[in-house]
Amino acid sequence: MILDTFRLDDRVALVTGTSRGLGQGAAIALAEAGADIALLDRGDASETADAIRALGRRVLVLQRDFASASPEDLTSAVTEVIEQLGGLDILVNNAGTIRRAPAVDYPAGDWDDVLRVNLDAVFHLSQAAGRHMIAQGSGRIINVASMLSFQGGILVPAYAASKHAVAGLTKALANEWAASGVTVNAVAPGYMATDNTAALRADVEREKSIVARIPAGRWGEPADLQGVFVFLASAASAYVTGTVIPVDGGWLVR
Repeated sequence: MILDTFRLDDRVALVTGTSRGLGQGAAIALAEAGADIALLDRGDASETADAIRALGRRVLVLQRDFASASPEDLTSAVTEVIEQLGGLDILVNNAGTIRRAPAVDYPAGDWDDVLRVNLDAVFHLSQAAGRHMIAQGSGRIINVASMLSFQGGILVPAYAASKHAVAGLTKALANEWAASGVTVNAVAPGYMATDNTAALRADVEREKSIVARIPAGRWGEPADLQGVFVFLASAASAYVTGTVIPVDGGWLVR
Protein backbone atom coordinates (compact mmCIF):
# COMPACT_ATOMS: atom_id res chain seq x y z
CA MET A 1 0.00 0.00 0.00
CA ILE A 2 1.31 3.41 -0.91
CA LEU A 3 0.71 4.90 2.54
CA ASP A 4 2.96 2.23 4.04
CA THR A 5 5.93 3.65 2.12
CA PHE A 6 5.64 6.83 4.20
CA ARG A 7 6.01 4.95 7.49
CA LEU A 8 9.24 5.32 9.44
CA ASP A 9 8.88 2.42 11.85
CA ASP A 10 12.19 1.11 13.21
CA ARG A 11 14.05 4.14 11.84
CA VAL A 12 16.29 6.46 13.86
CA ALA A 13 16.37 10.16 13.02
CA LEU A 14 18.73 12.88 14.21
CA VAL A 15 17.23 16.38 14.03
CA THR A 16 19.09 19.59 14.87
CA GLY A 17 17.67 22.83 16.27
CA THR A 18 14.66 21.21 17.91
CA SER A 19 13.71 23.36 20.90
CA ARG A 20 11.05 25.17 18.87
CA GLY A 21 9.97 26.16 15.37
CA LEU A 22 10.72 24.15 12.25
CA GLY A 23 13.03 21.68 13.96
CA GLN A 24 10.52 20.90 16.65
CA GLY A 25 7.85 20.38 14.00
CA ALA A 26 10.12 18.10 11.96
CA ALA A 27 11.10 15.96 14.96
CA ILE A 28 7.50 15.47 16.05
CA ALA A 29 6.37 14.66 12.51
CA LEU A 30 9.06 12.00 12.09
CA ALA A 31 8.09 10.52 15.45
CA GLU A 32 4.42 10.48 14.46
CA ALA A 33 5.46 8.52 11.35
CA GLY A 34 7.16 5.93 13.59
CA ALA A 35 10.80 6.98 14.02
CA ASP A 36 12.82 7.21 17.20
CA ILE A 37 14.38 10.64 17.51
CA ALA A 38 17.68 12.14 18.65
CA LEU A 39 17.43 15.86 19.36
CA LEU A 40 20.61 17.91 18.91
CA ASP A 41 20.31 21.45 20.22
CA ARG A 42 22.27 24.11 22.06
CA GLY A 43 19.28 24.90 24.27
CA ASP A 44 16.47 23.16 26.13
CA ALA A 45 14.66 20.66 23.91
CA SER A 46 12.72 19.09 26.78
CA GLU A 47 9.34 20.22 25.44
CA THR A 48 10.02 18.47 22.13
CA ALA A 49 11.36 15.40 23.92
CA ASP A 50 8.21 15.16 26.06
CA ALA A 51 6.01 15.36 22.96
CA ILE A 52 7.94 12.53 21.32
CA ARG A 53 7.80 10.33 24.42
CA ALA A 54 4.04 10.89 24.52
CA LEU A 55 3.90 9.29 21.08
CA GLY A 56 5.58 6.17 22.45
CA ARG A 57 8.86 6.74 20.65
CA ARG A 58 12.36 6.64 22.07
CA VAL A 59 14.14 9.97 22.35
CA LEU A 60 17.74 10.97 22.99
CA VAL A 61 18.64 14.58 23.85
CA LEU A 62 22.12 15.85 23.02
CA GLN A 63 23.59 19.31 23.42
CA ARG A 64 26.08 21.06 21.17
CA ASP A 65 26.54 24.73 20.39
CA PHE A 66 27.16 24.84 16.65
CA ALA A 67 28.78 28.27 16.94
CA SER A 68 31.69 26.73 18.85
CA ALA A 69 31.49 22.97 18.21
CA SER A 70 34.45 21.42 16.44
CA PRO A 71 34.07 18.83 13.67
CA GLU A 72 35.03 16.23 16.28
CA ASP A 73 32.25 17.44 18.60
CA LEU A 74 29.69 16.96 15.84
CA THR A 75 31.07 13.59 14.80
CA SER A 76 30.87 12.44 18.41
CA ALA A 77 27.19 13.43 18.50
CA VAL A 78 26.48 11.17 15.52
CA THR A 79 28.44 8.36 17.17
CA GLU A 80 26.45 8.79 20.37
CA VAL A 81 23.16 8.51 18.47
CA ILE A 82 24.27 5.30 16.78
CA GLU A 83 25.48 3.79 20.05
CA GLN A 84 22.48 4.74 22.18
CA LEU A 85 19.62 4.33 19.70
CA GLY A 86 21.13 1.49 17.70
CA GLY A 87 21.63 3.20 14.35
CA LEU A 88 20.99 6.25 12.23
CA ASP A 89 18.75 6.34 9.17
CA ILE A 90 17.71 10.00 8.85
CA LEU A 91 19.51 13.29 9.44
CA VAL A 92 17.67 16.61 9.37
CA ASN A 93 20.05 19.58 9.35
CA ASN A 94 17.70 22.29 10.55
CA ALA A 95 19.66 24.41 13.06
CA GLY A 96 20.46 27.87 11.77
CA THR A 97 21.08 31.47 12.71
CA ILE A 98 20.78 34.89 11.08
CA ARG A 99 22.43 38.27 11.66
CA ARG A 100 21.19 41.44 9.97
CA ALA A 101 23.34 44.40 8.92
CA PRO A 102 24.14 46.31 5.70
CA ALA A 103 26.75 44.43 3.66
CA VAL A 104 29.13 47.39 3.68
CA ASP A 105 29.18 47.35 7.49
CA TYR A 106 28.70 43.63 8.07
CA PRO A 107 30.83 42.51 11.06
CA ALA A 108 33.41 39.82 10.34
CA GLY A 109 32.41 38.03 13.53
CA ASP A 110 28.78 37.81 12.42
CA TRP A 111 29.87 36.46 9.04
CA ASP A 112 31.95 33.74 10.70
CA ASP A 113 29.21 32.80 13.18
CA VAL A 114 26.51 32.45 10.53
CA LEU A 115 28.67 30.38 8.19
CA ARG A 116 29.85 28.17 11.04
CA VAL A 117 26.30 27.33 12.15
CA ASN A 118 24.48 27.31 8.81
CA LEU A 119 27.10 25.63 6.62
CA ASP A 120 30.07 24.14 8.47
CA ALA A 121 27.91 22.19 10.93
CA VAL A 122 25.71 20.92 8.09
CA PHE A 123 28.74 19.54 6.28
CA HIS A 124 30.38 17.94 9.31
CA LEU A 125 27.17 16.29 10.51
CA SER A 126 26.37 15.09 6.99
CA GLN A 127 29.88 13.72 6.58
CA ALA A 128 29.69 11.78 9.85
CA ALA A 129 26.18 10.50 9.15
CA GLY A 130 27.08 9.75 5.54
CA ARG A 131 29.91 7.43 6.53
CA HIS A 132 27.48 5.34 8.57
CA MET A 133 24.70 5.44 5.98
CA ILE A 134 26.99 4.47 3.11
CA ALA A 135 28.26 1.51 5.11
CA GLN A 136 24.71 0.29 5.77
CA GLY A 137 23.59 0.96 2.19
CA SER A 138 20.76 3.37 2.97
CA GLY A 139 20.00 6.72 4.50
CA ARG A 140 18.19 10.02 4.17
CA ILE A 141 19.76 13.44 4.70
CA ILE A 142 17.46 16.46 4.64
CA ASN A 143 18.92 19.95 4.77
CA VAL A 144 16.95 23.08 5.51
CA ALA A 145 17.64 25.63 2.80
CA SER A 146 15.68 28.87 2.33
CA MET A 147 14.10 31.25 -0.16
CA LEU A 148 17.52 32.85 0.09
CA SER A 149 18.97 29.77 -1.57
CA PHE A 150 17.42 31.35 -4.69
CA GLN A 151 17.44 35.07 -3.88
CA GLY A 152 19.78 37.61 -2.33
CA GLY A 153 17.62 39.08 0.40
CA ILE A 154 18.20 42.40 2.17
CA LEU A 155 20.70 43.02 4.98
CA VAL A 156 21.55 39.30 5.33
CA PRO A 157 24.65 38.64 3.18
CA ALA A 158 26.02 35.85 5.38
CA TYR A 159 22.66 34.10 5.64
CA ALA A 160 22.10 34.30 1.87
CA ALA A 161 25.62 33.00 1.20
CA SER A 162 25.16 30.12 3.63
CA LYS A 163 21.81 29.06 2.23
CA HIS A 164 23.05 29.19 -1.37
CA ALA A 165 25.92 26.99 -0.17
CA VAL A 166 23.53 24.55 1.52
CA ALA A 167 21.75 24.09 -1.82
CA GLY A 168 25.08 23.43 -3.54
CA LEU A 169 26.25 21.04 -0.84
CA THR A 170 22.96 19.14 -1.09
CA LYS A 171 23.57 18.54 -4.79
CA ALA A 172 27.24 17.67 -4.34
CA LEU A 173 26.56 15.04 -1.68
CA ALA A 174 23.62 13.65 -3.65
CA ASN A 175 25.90 13.08 -6.63
CA GLU A 176 28.45 11.16 -4.58
CA TRP A 177 26.16 9.11 -2.35
CA ALA A 178 23.12 8.15 -4.45
CA ALA A 179 24.71 4.92 -5.70
CA SER A 180 25.15 3.85 -2.07
CA GLY A 181 21.45 4.21 -1.32
CA VAL A 182 21.79 7.55 0.47
CA THR A 183 19.58 10.40 -0.72
CA VAL A 184 20.37 14.04 0.06
CA ASN A 185 17.68 16.67 -0.43
CA ALA A 186 16.78 20.08 0.94
CA VAL A 187 13.58 21.82 1.96
CA ALA A 188 13.43 25.55 1.24
CA PRO A 189 10.89 27.15 3.57
CA GLY A 190 9.25 30.37 2.53
CA TYR A 191 8.53 33.12 5.02
CA MET A 192 7.79 31.23 8.23
CA ALA A 193 6.47 32.56 11.52
CA THR A 194 9.53 31.61 13.59
CA ASP A 195 12.07 33.35 15.82
CA ASN A 196 14.32 34.02 12.81
CA THR A 197 11.63 36.19 11.22
CA ALA A 198 10.51 38.01 14.36
CA ALA A 199 12.23 41.23 13.28
CA LEU A 200 10.51 41.15 9.88
CA ARG A 201 7.10 40.48 11.36
CA ALA A 202 7.58 43.33 13.82
CA ASP A 203 8.26 45.77 10.96
CA VAL A 204 4.72 46.71 9.94
CA GLU A 205 5.53 47.89 6.41
CA ARG A 206 7.94 45.04 5.65
CA GLU A 207 5.52 42.45 7.00
CA LYS A 208 2.73 43.88 4.87
CA SER A 209 4.86 43.81 1.71
CA ILE A 210 5.91 40.20 2.32
CA VAL A 211 2.38 38.88 2.83
CA ALA A 212 1.20 40.83 -0.22
CA ARG A 213 3.61 38.85 -2.39
CA ILE A 214 2.70 35.41 -1.02
CA PRO A 215 -0.13 33.94 -3.15
CA ALA A 216 -1.33 31.92 -0.14
CA GLY A 217 -1.75 35.22 1.69
CA ARG A 218 -0.12 34.22 4.96
CA TRP A 219 3.12 33.36 6.70
CA GLY A 220 3.95 29.68 6.86
CA GLU A 221 3.88 27.61 10.03
CA PRO A 222 6.08 24.67 11.09
CA ALA A 223 3.16 22.32 10.37
CA ASP A 224 3.30 23.32 6.70
CA LEU A 225 6.67 21.58 6.39
CA GLN A 226 5.92 18.37 8.25
CA GLY A 227 4.60 16.42 5.27
CA VAL A 228 7.66 17.22 3.16
CA PHE A 229 10.03 16.14 5.92
CA VAL A 230 8.23 12.81 6.28
CA PHE A 231 8.19 12.27 2.50
CA LEU A 232 11.91 12.94 2.10
CA ALA A 233 12.73 10.73 5.10
CA SER A 234 10.67 7.80 3.82
CA ALA A 235 10.84 5.07 1.20
CA ALA A 236 8.30 7.06 -0.83
CA SER A 237 11.14 9.36 -1.93
CA ALA A 238 13.67 6.65 -2.78
CA TYR A 239 14.25 8.04 -6.31
CA VAL A 240 14.36 11.68 -5.24
CA THR A 241 17.81 13.13 -4.56
CA GLY A 242 19.67 16.38 -5.08
CA THR A 243 16.47 18.42 -4.99
CA VAL A 244 15.70 21.69 -3.22
CA ILE A 245 11.95 21.73 -2.62
CA PRO A 246 10.33 25.13 -1.95
CA VAL A 247 7.50 25.19 0.60
CA ASP A 248 6.65 28.85 0.26
CA GLY A 249 2.95 29.46 -0.32
CA GLY A 250 3.81 30.35 -3.92
CA TRP A 251 6.39 33.06 -3.16
CA LEU A 252 8.82 32.01 -5.91
CA VAL A 253 6.23 31.90 -8.67
CA ARG A 254 4.77 35.33 -7.91
